[in-house]
Amino acid sequence: MFQLAQILKKKEYFSTTISRFYIDLKSKKGVPKYIKKLKRIWDKKDVVIVEGEKSRLGIGNDLFDNMKSIQRILCPVTDAFNSYNDIINIIIRKVNKNKLILIALGPTATVLSYDLNKLGYQAIDIGHADIEYEWYLCKARGKISIKNKYVNESGEKNKTYTNVADKNYYKQIIAKIIN
Repeated sequence: MFQLAQILKKKEYFSTTISRFYIDLKSKKGVPKYIKKLKRIWDKKDVVIVEGEKSRLGIGNDLFDNMKSIQRILCPVTDAFNSYNDIINIIIRKVNKNKLILIALGPTATVLSYDLNKLGYQAIDIGHADIEYEWYLCKARGKISIKNKYVNESGEKNKTYTNVADKNYYKQIIAKIIN
């Protein structure tokens, strides 16, 4: 047991639940403090959000209000990995390495953030942070759907999405890779 403890101490570990800060917690007491810390990641930074076409991160809430600027690359709602080469190539062509890249594309986000980091980008798999924040704001007790946002865990697969009313959202879109 002592040898294992020594080996574990020599490694650096990161949270795999960075974007899972509300719904599955028994005690929600620390959530507001966690959200403040999470928002510091992108505070006053130029950010590119790479997301599923219907994810709409930050739309309808204030999660990203402290960003300096936002650009978006819209990708397929599901099975984004089928478009992986197109996604990474558009990022390489259109995104400056001094921008923070937040990715919400299911399992594709993990691989993409790793590959982009190897290329010198700062990229984070932000996962369900926006949906967790929405659930926090409405004090949800379960994984519910959020109006006009794709929530893969809500059980509503054939949901109708209306257009986003926020005109700035459309100005933020720099590329679309849609199947």
